[in-house]
Amino acid sequence: MSNRGSVENNIERDLIALFGEEAVKLGLEKLPYLHDSTEMQGLSGRADAVVLPEALDQICQLVAWCYSRGVPIIPRGGGTGFAGGAVPIDGGVVCSLERLNRILDFSPEFWRMQVEAGVTTGRVQRVARENGLYYPPDPGAAELSQIGGNLACNAGGPHSFKYGTTASWVTGIQMVIRAGDVVTFGGPVRKDVAGYDLRSLFIGSEGTLGIITGAWLRLIPAPEASHTVIAGYRDFRSGVAGLGRVLAYGLTPATLEYFDEGCVGATRRAFPGGLSDDVNFLVLSETDGSAGEADRISDQLMDALKQDAVFLSRTHDPRATAALTRWRSGVSFAVSAQRGGKMSEDIVVPFDKLAAAIQMLGDLEAQFHLPSCSWGHAGDGNLHATFMVDAASPEEITRAELATEALFARALEMHGSVSGEHGLGWVKRSQFHRQFGPAEASLLTGIKLLFDPDNIFNPGKKVILPHE
Repeated sequence: MSNRGSVENNIERDLIALFGEEAVKLGLEKLPYLHDSTEMQGLSGRADAVVLPEALDQICQLVAWCYSRGVPIIPRGGGTGFAGGAVPIDGGVVCSLERLNRILDFSPEFWRMQVEAGVTTGRVQRVARENGLYYPPDPGAAELSQIGGNLACNAGGPHSFKYGTTASWVTGIQMVIRAGDVVTFGGPVRKDVAGYDLRSLFIGSEGTLGIITGAWLRLIPAPEASHTVIAGYRDFRSGVAGLGRVLAYGLTPATLEYFDEGCVGATRRAFPGGLSDDVNFLVLSETDGSAGEADRISDQLMDALKQDAVFLSRTHDPRATAALTRWRSGVSFAVSAQRGGKMSEDIVVPFDKLAAAIQMLGDLEAQFHLPSCSWGHAGDGNLHATFMVDAASPEEITRAELATEALFARALEMHGSVSGEHGLGWVKRSQFHRQFGPAEASLLTGIKLLFDPDNIFNPGKKVILPHE
């Protein structure tokens, strides 16, 4: 037996003694915990152990155990991330939060909910909806993604345009930090400026400062009505011009999404009711609020989008809206199916650079000889810029990696960012010094070392430390 195998067995044995056999995954049971949604890009890690704590005190005990021995600890939610943030790259202990799945308090009369980190996004949404309330964040994979993971990445989604990212809906956060200490910032209060805003610092930290174990979430009354507006255009310039008029009119629809020519081509036949061949760019938007408000905004939205539109329609039929939602949810899979794989990055640019960014992706398609497409949250300037590849071709994957490097560089030239909602994780860690100058990088790495001087929490992710 190799020395590595002996170390792994010793760690597993110790953790079984601490937490019991049911809480420690062994052998093949560990495999699902060694990757996330980057698996299609070939990213898979190795863990010395996988532990599933079921209570806060067990997480404290696990963190203290790891910290005292210098063993890395990798927090994990639902494993739906696109940046490799939950992948154990080179050993350590994966701490899965899936058994911390209790709703600790739900006060519908006060529009709030306190949950453990392992509660799924979908469950929060359902409980809120069943009580006439609304939790707007919708980062996708709602039945798998967990609140702790949503917070760790400050997850976004289509409704971010009107309602903001996950951070906008968190009034308090609980974490376990080094040595197994529990810290809480914020809580059920709606305002709190007694200390530094560490709540916001922890949100989006991707498990590099500690383990998020719970949160207080803010809810609102569910909108009375909603309408879905769809517009189709011959080309992206006409469609982006329509999107620009939405903002110029001062409208705030709940969602403002776009789908470019390559994306429309991949999903044309699946679109509810079909699309004519002259539609090469789609805008999909939702308005919500009181019945009068939803009507008024959808009227104005139709007016803003009608110029140069090949077709324009709206619906308030729940079945039609559900069909469009299913189509929207299947876009990524349809794009992947075109050639068997894809490399997709969530760049973000200022809204006035959206057309230039879509054009830039077409230029990279020609330069690297790979079909491309993009779709995403137009109102936020957030593109899921994608290169379609033959997943079995190492040469194509290499070209796609080079294309994404160029994509990042050009997004930053447009005063954008290499990540709008997925984080840096492991996949984009090489972009750290591209995104941040020396002064900014020094502050970020200083924060990491202040909270985690031994680099135990999710090492190698989010930031690049001086010795790495």
